[in-house]
Amino acid sequence: MSAPILQAHCPNPSVGTANGLLSTLVQTLITAQCAISAKENWPEDYGGLALENGLEPYDFVVIGAGTAGSVVASRLSENRNWKVLVLEAGGDPPQESEIPSLYTYTTFTKYNWNYYTEPQTTACYAARDRKCYWPRGKMIGGTGAINGMLFLRGNRRDYDNWLAKGNVGWGWNDVLPYFRKAVTPIGNSTYPMGHVVLNDFNFYYDDILNLVCNGSATLGVPRVPQIGDEGAAIGCTRAPGTVENGKRMSTGKTYLGRVRQRPNLHVIKHAQATQINFDRSGRRAVSVSFMLRDTYKRTVKILRELVVSAGTIESAKLLMLSGIGPKEHLDSLKIPVLHDLPVGNNLQDHLMNLMFFTLNVRPMQRITQEKEMENMVNYLLHNKGLLSSHGTASVVSFVNTLPESDVPYPTTEFHNIFYQYSAIAAMNLTTNVFAMQPLYADYLRSIVNQSDMINIFNVLSHPKSTGHIRLSSRNYKDNPRIIPNYLDDPEDIESMLRGVRFQERLIRTAPYRAVNATILRIPIKECDKLEYRSDAYWRCYIKYFTTTLYHITGTVKMGTPTDTTTCVNPHLRLHGTWNVRVADASIMPDVISANTNAATIMIGERAADFIKADWAALDART
Repeated sequence: MSAPILQAHCPNPSVGTANGLLSTLVQTLITAQCAISAKENWPEDYGGLALENGLEPYDFVVIGAGTAGSVVASRLSENRNWKVLVLEAGGDPPQESEIPSLYTYTTFTKYNWNYYTEPQTTACYAARDRKCYWPRGKMIGGTGAINGMLFLRGNRRDYDNWLAKGNVGWGWNDVLPYFRKAVTPIGNSTYPMGHVVLNDFNFYYDDILNLVCNGSATLGVPRVPQIGDEGAAIGCTRAPGTVENGKRMSTGKTYLGRVRQRPNLHVIKHAQATQINFDRSGRRAVSVSFMLRDTYKRTVKILRELVVSAGTIESAKLLMLSGIGPKEHLDSLKIPVLHDLPVGNNLQDHLMNLMFFTLNVRPMQRITQEKEMENMVNYLLHNKGLLSSHGTASVVSFVNTLPESDVPYPTTEFHNIFYQYSAIAAMNLTTNVFAMQPLYADYLRSIVNQSDMINIFNVLSHPKSTGHIRLSSRNYKDNPRIIPNYLDDPEDIESMLRGVRFQERLIRTAPYRAVNATILRIPIKECDKLEYRSDAYWRCYIKYFTTTLYHITGTVKMGTPTDTTTCVNPHLRLHGTWNVRVADASIMPDVISANTNAATIMIGERAADFIKADWAALDART
């Protein structure tokens, strides 16, 4: 920016010093903005060289550079004698992915798979066409590059239940060392090794944290330093996250990007796997076909193993496109069946009911454009301020809502999202992410323009209902059909109703009364015919204001080969094959009672060790 151009906008010119300072400031801000998602944070794209020189065989091919896939590829490439290739359908994350308060702006973009469920009959009525919007990350880091970054392990009972179903090696005592390994720095500057960078978020909402935890304490839910560790499984807390210096630390950055210089590790971006190719026996995967940049069809040969880490939806989709899935479904699409397995079944998710409170917790000060610009400058220059935090999303409570139950494990998880008075932009984000119908979105915007608000996520920790995924066609470009069957089991809506009643009791506590907390009654024509706050009313309300908490799991279920409802064994090897494993959230037999980010990282760590041990034993024999 030249001095004459700057002076042209001013009635009185600068003699040069002011122009120079302003130009330096502008350039500094632009440089800082570019550094938010800097090239050196991510692995180099091997796609160009692959097109130019072709592809040699790789010992291991990992499909997906998401939360688990980045971990698997990083750990396997620690062995310098193994050549590892990662195929990632997306590219590098955009700047918004890296800024904690802006991550939801990645929805409805090319960095997202932008899935929708089939129209629902028991949930998501407030969404357009009754279709729940399911955002999933399509970039380095996968959904770990668009999620809320919370790192919550779940609790002992979650994993001991997996063990009880025959998954030897997956009890709490088995997985705990892998949670610890994931957050332990190892390696050195010469040969770095991946791990999760874990910190508290920059937090500017102590008043909201105190409100929620003090109110919950009066109802017997203690305030605790952490949840689901060796300590309590029930309590109110502020969760840590995969964040550092005001920026997201997905595994795509901390595991994969950190080891980008390894000569035995290649990553091809914008490479969507389309088919796994097997030998005549159907037991050994010999290659993977993929589309590069949606233009070039290529195939890469596998010397040792294929690891499918494309995510709960895409892993199931790829397996079915490759002839591995329910026979009747594959036959209907004329896909030759290699292995008749229940791929796509056991779809589980944490359904949540959205409740809104109005309150007066802060002085009524309207958010101005000047304040927003100040926040942006503070972030760019210092990595601090409101943009470096994702608000109150880390304020969580885990509660057992069963009456007269002393079981120390939760039935319900609550998140508490605070909207300051006049936070129209934040409310727009919420209504857009949930694909909300205009009449409900407009109403919520009108209310936040008058008062502070809290949006409570009333989360069903242990859903009884399960759904399924099916291909919509044989074309890899077409999204599959998603049928979650939300609230299909009557126990689920009863559990969700108990969560609503807990929130009703919460607003009657002294801390909530002190800020005049009031449940917002959203006009819903169908529900308003019923007695307000009766069981019938709340069941109607739940039908409208329910949606996903983005914890999609279970479609390639882990279990023993004798269990006909399962797809992979406890070492994550696909039934009927000897060199295909699946390592992502799709293998969970049951969704854990917490956010799934940490558990998916653990699964990646666990898978890498299984592979290393199995091949060490095989190599020793040969």
